[in-house]
Amino acid sequence: MNKYSILFLLLVMVPVIVLGQDKKEVLLTIDDSPVYVSEFKRVYKKNLELVQDESQKSVEGYLDLFVDYKLKSAEAYAQNLNETNTFKREFRKYQEQLSRNYIFEDKVTEDLAREAYERGKEEINAAHILVRVGYDAVPQDTLKAYTKIKEIREKAVNGESFEELVKQYSEEPGAKERAGKLGYFSVFSMVYPFETEAYNTKEGEISDIVRTQFGYHIIKVLDRKMREPKISVSHIMISDNVGTRTFDPKERINEVYAMLQQGKSFEDLAKQYSDDKNSAIKGGKLSPFTKGDLKSKAFEDEAYKLEKPGDVSKPIESEFGWHIIRLEKKHNNPTFEDEKKRLETRVKEGSRSKIVTIAVNKKIKDKYGFSQKNNYAPFFNDFVSEDVLNRRWKYDTLSPAQDKTLFTIGKKDVKYSDFAEYISERQRRIRLQKNKYAVLNDMYDEFETLALKDYFREVLESENEDYAAVISEYRDGLLIFDLMEKNIWNKAKTDSVGLQKYYADNKKEYKWNERFEAEIISATNNENAEKAIKLFKKGKTGEEIKTQLNQDGKVNVIFTSGTFEKGDRELPENFVPKKGISKIYQQNDSFIVVDVKKSIPAGIKPLEDARGNVLSDYQNYLEKKWIESLHDKYNVTINKKALNKVKEEL
Repeated sequence: MNKYSILFLLLVMVPVIVLGQDKKEVLLTIDDSPVYVSEFKRVYKKNLELVQDESQKSVEGYLDLFVDYKLKSAEAYAQNLNETNTFKREFRKYQEQLSRNYIFEDKVTEDLAREAYERGKEEINAAHILVRVGYDAVPQDTLKAYTKIKEIREKAVNGESFEELVKQYSEEPGAKERAGKLGYFSVFSMVYPFETEAYNTKEGEISDIVRTQFGYHIIKVLDRKMREPKISVSHIMISDNVGTRTFDPKERINEVYAMLQQGKSFEDLAKQYSDDKNSAIKGGKLSPFTKGDLKSKAFEDEAYKLEKPGDVSKPIESEFGWHIIRLEKKHNNPTFEDEKKRLETRVKEGSRSKIVTIAVNKKIKDKYGFSQKNNYAPFFNDFVSEDVLNRRWKYDTLSPAQDKTLFTIGKKDVKYSDFAEYISERQRRIRLQKNKYAVLNDMYDEFETLALKDYFREVLESENEDYAAVISEYRDGLLIFDLMEKNIWNKAKTDSVGLQKYYADNKKEYKWNERFEAEIISATNNENAEKAIKLFKKGKTGEEIKTQLNQDGKVNVIFTSGTFEKGDRELPENFVPKKGISKIYQQNDSFIVVDVKKSIPAGIKPLEDARGNVLSDYQNYLEKKWIESLHDKYNVTINKKALNKVKEEL
């Protein structure tokens, strides 16, 4: 289970704190700190359906869970976990996410997502000319580059060969060989300013000059066409990257393909043999996709070659293994609502995010008022040494005379010292660069954005009850996660002596079921299965049977061997383990015979084989003991009168 799954479970028990609670209704105190009736009632109503233990669904039963939660929360603050950099970093992420709706960030994002949706209906084939100049270039170099690209554009507009102009002037690596051609691209394939200029240019025409982080460009749009719609396919995959195999993956996929050609069900073969477990249980079906979605050109190209639903490819190899692909459906183009979530994610991650930031910053400044008191550049260009480029600048303090106000947002003054501390911390994560002024400029833009959003959130938590309630959930949930990780989970993982002792005291709980060494023949029909039984009885091995029954390129049987436990995927669902040759079992359109060579009795699992279950149980044991210690450490007093009132109401 990953961190966020565990955090979700913790949040099930997180109370929602509401502003303006009735402080006269104290339900309990923990070392004289009050916990209010309104808090408990809200949590109880919110989480009751999630509680699985019937004994904990009563008010008194749930109160036990609630008290344990409050003790963990108190202990997290006692251990100063709210002061750790890890907590602050994680909590900032949640603040950023939760406040988006309140600062209209999602509205700006939605508008850009809608624009991307419209553009994404088309693919553009274009060529470009680049004159390189970075955003950190001195003004003279910037002007020189702009003058050059302007002259080139005039030549292109006046009819000179764009291809020849590329070869003569473009500073893009490899431009001469490719003649500046980019091929077909669509939305999100290029940085946003370049993409925008390309989509705003008609077919056959030359774009205006556009600047990106690479320099100045002009673009010639060679062709525009509608994008291909999504398709749905099913596949059978034999991976060539799952550890030791008792068979050759290429040989196995060809065997499966032969069985398919012989009339076996695609779905049954996928369930029986495909290594893509997620799709195998659905008969091999994948979610709809278009080119570029699967990150496998070989797979996508083969899938798009299929013309009619039901068409099946020959075995092909991709980065993930060997596949047989069947076309299920060619889809109509999706609506914006269908694509909205995916597009908004792309907007937040790509070059469009800067546009969102600029719009949001303006809204905050307009709402609360913003005043630039001093320009950072004159002071910090001298104060910060070149060592910042190597992430080694040392910051101590600023004198009162030096520590001027940089800007004011609302009622808060942001000082030079705040920016200096940010530079000191931020330099550890910058890419090595050569221009100190450009680095400081980027850092200032980031710092101003963070300061604006931080102020907005500070005010929002005191102004908006809904936001305050939700952010409290996340704050305490993160703290309790860190508390559990420090005191329980990590301890269990590193306490090898304790784990050994716990296993020794409870080893009877960790047992193998009966296992057996066996060879399995999966045949295409009952006749071939009966032949396999006869050959097993003559002492033939599974490999020899496979060779004898698969003749002239026709696959009649598939062979698997190993050590199995009842319930393993390779075995029939109703298989009865018994030494010797089994009866014929029919499953997934296959006829299966199992030759059990050796039975391995049920018994205690060694610690190494049971480690996952033992570790989980040991963690639960440690948590139980630790919760008992918290009850001893803190004084919990229940207000019986208030509790009885709650029981009457709920």
